[in-house]
Amino acid sequence: MIIDSHAHLVTPQSLYAIWPVIQVSNGLHDNIEPNVTDEEIKACADRNIAIMDSVGTDMQLLSPRPFTLMHSHQRVADVQKWVKLNNDTIKRTVDLYPTRFRGVAGLPQVAGQPISIVFDEIDRCIDELGFVGVLLNPDPGEGDGKTPNLADKYWYPLYEKLVEKDIPAHIHSAACCGRETYSEHFISEESLAITSISRSTVFEDFPTLKLMISHGGGSVPYQVGRWRAQRQGYDTKSSGFDNKKKNHSETFDDILRKFYFDTVLYNKESLELLFKIVGPDRCLFGTEKPGSGSAKDPNTGRDYDDLKPVIEEIEALTQEQKDQIFEGNTRSMFTRLDKFLKENNM
Repeated sequence: MIIDSHAHLVTPQSLYAIWPVIQVSNGLHDNIEPNVTDEEIKACADRNIAIMDSVGTDMQLLSPRPFTLMHSHQRVADVQKWVKLNNDTIKRTVDLYPTRFRGVAGLPQVAGQPISIVFDEIDRCIDELGFVGVLLNPDPGEGDGKTPNLADKYWYPLYEKLVEKDIPAHIHSAACCGRETYSEHFISEESLAITSISRSTVFEDFPTLKLMISHGGGSVPYQVGRWRAQRQGYDTKSSGFDNKKKNHSETFDDILRKFYFDTVLYNKESLELLFKIVGPDRCLFGTEKPGSGSAKDPNTGRDYDDLKPVIEEIEALTQEQKDQIFEGNTRSMFTRLDKFLKENNM
């Protein structure tokens, strides 16, 4: 079975039409609802399934499109309503094709607000709607530089809830209003998620916490030597650090292997490096298709995000390891998904 762990809702255009109304009404019209018909949702789902079938994907885990989530918008009620509408649309899509899609919940994060404001939506999506995980934005300020990184105690109430309910979190930033485009911001935040947690006690405090880092871990696999050296070696005073030997019982690689990673890299050599650095047992097949990789590779004639044949061609992987990447690791991380698949003999 081929499970795409990183996919986003193909969103009906009528859903997007409601956001400007929510924003400009400033809470005066809380009963506003979008007119998203079942026919529109089915048409979007059918287009997506046709794409999945064309590349041999059996199931996708759907989350909202991150750059649309509006986490830097300051009115909490607006963000809560908007994210809820996105999650409801995912639920309607899943209900149409429950063996092809499962839901990963967007969270109504708002810059400057305590992370606990997302708890009600987590409970609703997991316990009532049957979603299998959540999408976590490490920078709800969307480039304002004010949100603490994922090592900070700010996030601990969320980690406690995720561990208590056995909910995996897919780390994926959203929009960006700073110097970066949102695509560039993705890589920055994914890298920072890993390096900041590696310097912390997060995995000591929450040893069963499940975090999947988008896009193959950002820049970290490529820059792994730098992070190994900074953890284990000497830092010079000239670079702003104390010139003292660091004593760590765990290496950077030990901590790196406590994360999970998707395969959304669109490049064979990058995938080979990822598997070598973190191990194929920590990697989940993901394509984000259709998305930023849906363009023709002139060297192969396939879309860049048609990653199944790319992984199949990697000679260093055994068939067992490929099966882990395509299916087994995702079922292990997303236990609610595994339960659903077993109940349906899949």
